[in-house]
Amino acid sequence: MSVHGRRVPAGRAGRLRLRRSLAGALRGADLLERKARLLLDRECAERRAAEEAGLVWRNRLAEADSWLVRGVMLGGERALAEAVPAGRASIEVRWDALMGVRHPAAMAWTGPVRSPTEPTPPNTALAHAETAYRAAVSAAAEHARHQAATDLLAAEAERTRQRVRALRRHWIPRLRSELTAVELALEEAEHEEAVRRGWAAARRAG
Repeated sequence: MSVHGRRVPAGRAGRLRLRRSLAGALRGADLLERKARLLLDRECAERRAAEEAGLVWRNRLAEADSWLVRGVMLGGERALAEAVPAGRASIEVRWDALMGVRHPAAMAWTGPVRSPTEPTPPNTALAHAETAYRAAVSAAAEHARHQAATDLLAAEAERTRQRVRALRRHWIPRLRSELTAVELALEEAEHEEAVRRGWAAARRAG
């Protein structure tokens, strides 16, 4: 008899090994189910946060687009080109881990800084547009962070559920079946031994 590719000794030693394997598999399934629940709880929280951040992003983007149209109508496309700072935005992401799953946990966004020599937006509408676009980019980055965390946690939760299903549907039933077979064989062997001892005792008494 073999378990997971390993030969299981017959008799009481085999029974002991199978009992230990079964107990370990049951504990493992329980721990994996707990892990899956924790991952799913965090996934749901991140998914809700992603939906909220996405709504904020779209609203701020619409506001920024509205100010941009007004600014271009007032100053033309040349004014828009002059209003764009030369610097670049930067994003710093802090990663965290839950049950071994690394995911983005926080985000720090820094907008481009306009140097003292650069021109400022030539009209109020473009100034409002710049502020609104900065807010929209920050909201977009926050939305992306929550969505990435959602995807990573969901993927690991699904892998964990698959492992639980493999244990509950295949590995644990197989161990129980093999353990039952070993215990039946031991009972039969013990019964036969008792019968032989009874016959031997009867012969000696006769």
